[in-house]
Amino acid sequence: MRIARVCCALLLSGLAFAAQAKMVHKPVEWSQDGTTFHSVLVYDDAITSKRPGLVMVPNWYGVTDLALKKAEGVAGKDYVILVTDMYGAQVRPTSDDQAMAAVKPLYGDRALMRKRINLALDQLKAQAKTAPIDLTKLAAIGFCFGGSAVLDLARSGADVAAVVSFHGALQTDDPSLAKQIKARVLVMNGANDKGTMPDADKFMDEMRGSKTDWEFLVFGNTVHCFTETDQHKEGCMYDERSAQRSYRLMHDWLRGAFTGTP
Repeated sequence: MRIARVCCALLLSGLAFAAQAKMVHKPVEWSQDGTTFHSVLVYDDAITSKRPGLVMVPNWYGVTDLALKKAEGVAGKDYVILVTDMYGAQVRPTSDDQAMAAVKPLYGDRALMRKRINLALDQLKAQAKTAPIDLTKLAAIGFCFGGSAVLDLARSGADVAAVVSFHGALQTDDPSLAKQIKARVLVMNGANDKGTMPDADKFMDEMRGSKTDWEFLVFGNTVHCFTETDQHKEGCMYDERSAQRSYRLMHDWLRGAFTGTP
């Protein structure tokens, strides 16, 4: 009887601990050139050990509940992720037209894009004072517009181990910046992505000017938005097969970059 009570107590204790553990969503704010940005730090607080830190730039809708859910899935027990606001706290698109208007100034001024994404990286580093981030293992991932942003982070010469772009735009304002890239670069796009693939040849020409480790992977029978679970339109559609493959490749790429292995 006593053994049963002890087992019950241990079970209840374990359940209580499990109930306390959760994915943290910590607001992170900063200002740049008069604009205030509202981002969110996401990580599992049940794990106390330090882990790699990732800057994550979502698709053109920015910091949304879906973006935070995606960050939770990527973070798991492995990473601390800063879901990054690239527009400013007052800009929260709710339609494709609004999202297009939000990204237009950044695509039109790539220097501004690089400035904002580098500040986001600085803010991620600053979170190591209170969050379990290993500052020797930093990287960036981005989706759609966010893929463009993290590629610009790499082009800026930022000191990160890797960047990973999912169905991101490939063009740049200055191909010569590829010479500055320090990060290992993994880019994954759909073969039938009519928005990004026309720039594929120019992108590879650009990357040939870099001495870094890079890969450009193309998923067959896949269009734009293949990791976006809410997208089911022609030309912008979630693809579970390509999404799961891309995440596995991402984890492998990051692991290799952080450990210095092939």
